Amino acid sequence: MTLTDAANTFLSWFDWAPLWVGGLILIALALGLALAAHDLLVRAVRRGLRRRSEFTRSLVVRTRGPSRLALLILALSWAVRVSPIAGREAAFIQHGLLVGFIVLVGWVVMTALDIGAALYMRRYRVDVSDNLLARKHLTQVRILRRALAILVILLTVGAALMTVPSVRQIGVSLLAAGGAAGIIVGLALQPVLANVMAGVQIALTQPIRIDDALIVEGEWGVVEEITSAYVVIRIWDKRRLIVPLKYFLEKPFQNWTRTTSDLIGVVLLYLDYATPLEPLRTRLREIVEASPLWDREVVALQVTDARERTMEVRCLVGARSAGDAFDLRCEVREKLIAFLQEKYPHALPRDRIELFPPEDADDPARP
Repeated sequence: MTLTDAANTFLSWFDWAPLWVGGLILIALALGLALAAHDLLVRAVRRGLRRRSEFTRSLVVRTRGPSRLALLILALSWAVRVSPIAGREAAFIQHGLLVGFIVLVGWVVMTALDIGAALYMRRYRVDVSDNLLARKHLTQVRILRRALAILVILLTVGAALMTVPSVRQIGVSLLAAGGAAGIIVGLALQPVLANVMAGVQIALTQPIRIDDALIVEGEWGVVEEITSAYVVIRIWDKRRLIVPLKYFLEKPFQNWTRTTSDLIGVVLLYLDYATPLEPLRTRLREIVEASPLWDREVVALQVTDARERTMEVRCLVGARSAGDAFDLRCEVREKLIAFLQEKYPHALPRDRIELFPPEDADDPARP
């Protein structure tokens, strides 16, 4: 017995009721069977992929929604074809199936974008210290994926609206009404389109990337997320700074990890001129060699300025990231001050006062 014969047998049980009652019950039964079949299929696939990688199992999660909608559309199409429903009701359901199919195509394209981006990014790891190349590709993939997603959504919605005659006629009327409506719509969408174009430019030129350390508007933070309209910067105290995409194309900012994640930290000390520099330089090297934050490359101590009361001593230390550089600077500063307090207390800044004997106070030769 075929499915059509089974449906006719099922409908014969409702000969006592109007035709539309049996048709609705058949449609509901078909949708319920489609949902049950989809649930069984997903469980079977998950059980078969239990020993596979986490990424492979995540593909099932990504495709679960589109596959469910596809089965529902197939079940509903079959039920309408074999049911006795006709006339306006059948036309309404057929139109709903057409809209559902258009939505399904858009959903499948969106899912394909997600899977393609995930497969592409599997070759790169962001959770390592030297992740410049990975962050570059991650930024490009995220921004371009969002731009393509917006395009797919617009095309899907437009295709779905074109199936409604009244909406299609309104669109034709607006186009025939002249350029005024187009100018108004263009002006209204200008900020959105400007941010979308800025996102594409950032994806191609990459002045910023995911996890870049920036100074924006006087705040130091890390790029946490780049959307199609704005950038989320995680400030060091866990605040979030929301900046439009256009900002990074129109205004200057500091990017501490533009070409590499390595940084040189600077520690400035203002000491008395009597401070011995060689013991201080030796102690600096001992501190950084004992610290796991040092990159084993840069360490230096120099006198960079001479003022009326103190000299400026600059310590340079290298680190693998912005966070390590900040922590290493604090460690060097604290331990050098403790070293000076213990070994050379006279090296700390002080004011000198010279007192002359009273008998020499009237000496005209004294200044």
